[in-house]
Parts: sequence; C-alpha cells; structure tokens
Amino acid sequence: MAHRTLLEAVAHTRSGDKGNTSNIAVFVYEPDLYPLLKEQLTAERFKAFYGGAIQGDVLRYEVHNLHALNFVAHGALGGGVSRSLSVDNYGKALSAAVLGFELEIPESLVPLLRRRVPAS
Repeated sequence: MAHRTLLEAVAHTRSGDKGNTSNIAVFVYEPDLYPLLKEQLTAERFKAFYGGAIQGDVLRYEVHNLHALNFVAHGALGGGVSRSLSVDNYGKALSAAVLGFELEIPESLVPLLRRRVPAS
C-alpha cells in the first residue's frame, strides 16, 4: 500500500532565475527516495503542477551523485523580474510551491520521510 505525502517531506529545493527562466533543483533528504522522485516528478508533471504559470519548455536534468533533479523552466517568470508586475512568479516562490507536489511512497520507505506530511 502506498502512502501519499508532500514533496516537502522528501526533499528540499534551491532556485535561481535569469531573465524569463527559472532554475529549480530538488534534493532528496535520503538517497533511497531518489528513484521515487525520478519516477514521479517528471518534467511534464512539474510543468502541469504550476497550472499554466510556465509558458515555455521545462527541461529536467538528473544529478545522480547529488540525488537531485534540476528543472530549467523557460517562460516561467512573466517576462523576467524587470518586466513582470507579478511578484509571486520569481524563482524562490516557484521552488517553494513545488514542495506541495504530491508523491506516493511505499509504506516501507515512510520512516525515511523528514516529516510525515499527509497529502490532502
């Protein structure tokens, strides 16, 4: 049986932005959770999670030695910091938001979760 949890129980994020492109890296807390992250947090699901806020392509890079995924989201910042009136679209807000992404974790891996945050 799978346990539903939020990404924040599995990983933390770092972000940066340049122009209209956001770069968001997702690092798992425990290496044993990395395969699940790779399987469930695809570039397509990442983009869909933002409900249309990302207008361009999303590229996903796997950084195996760091147990991380790096997402480069083009067209994610409303034209960029100097062109957008929306403060909520910048890289740090996007990286914080993705921590609400829902994952399914096998019961055997639940003890590895940082916090047992149930999904809604």
